[in-house]
Amino acid sequence: MKKQLEQIGKEIWIYDGSTVNFYGFPFPTRMTVIRLRNGNLWVHSPEKLNINLKNELAALGKVKYLISPNKLHHLFLSEWITEYPEAILYAETALFSKRKDIKFDAELTEKAEAEWSEEIYQTIFRGSPAMEEVVFFHVLSSTLILTDLIENFDPNTLNWWQKLLAQFAGILYPKGKTPLDWRLTFVFGDKVKARKSLVTLLSWEPKNIVISHGECVLGEASDFLKSSFSWLQKNAQ
Repeated sequence: MKKQLEQIGKEIWIYDGSTVNFYGFPFPTRMTVIRLRNGNLWVHSPEKLNINLKNELAALGKVKYLISPNKLHHLFLSEWITEYPEAILYAETALFSKRKDIKFDAELTEKAEAEWSEEIYQTIFRGSPAMEEVVFFHVLSSTLILTDLIENFDPNTLNWWQKLLAQFAGILYPKGKTPLDWRLTFVFGDKVKARKSLVTLLSWEPKNIVISHGECVLGEASDFLKSSFSWLQKNAQ
């Protein structure tokens, strides 16, 4: 049987979850798993569980940290909490008030937790009044891990009007970027903060980018990152 977890580098795996229908637009979803030096598993944007996935995770290590990086990535948290009651649940600030039914253990900040700070860097992409996203960088595999900050939809998975919409929104592979509706909110926000966040991402010089919605970038990721954020760097002082 084909494994559900795909290894994309040293101690890092991705899992392609279900496709979510959002106003008629098919959103593919993706989870990232990192095995830390101590054998504990760090799970980013948890997807719906199934028996094969649980078995593969068990073979890798102990599920210890559950990461919800923005206010949109929370759909399957409850079942993970039930399945892994000893796991520690981290979330971006806005999710605390959105999911009051869930008891989060800690808030994600710009400072990485001591448990993974030497292996995974993190920052908060700021500047938009609509949403902030916690972004991570896995040092060993030189991989940047995003959720909605860049979307990169495969045109082969879309019908004609979906392709047109994705192209208009700027999220069509191979030229994916921050979705148009989110980009526009930076006009009313703070582009200086956003550019500062981008400088941090670029300073990590990623070789790969895991994208939750669409095609990942495996190799030459720094060039892709610069191109994807040309809208933010334009007219920068």
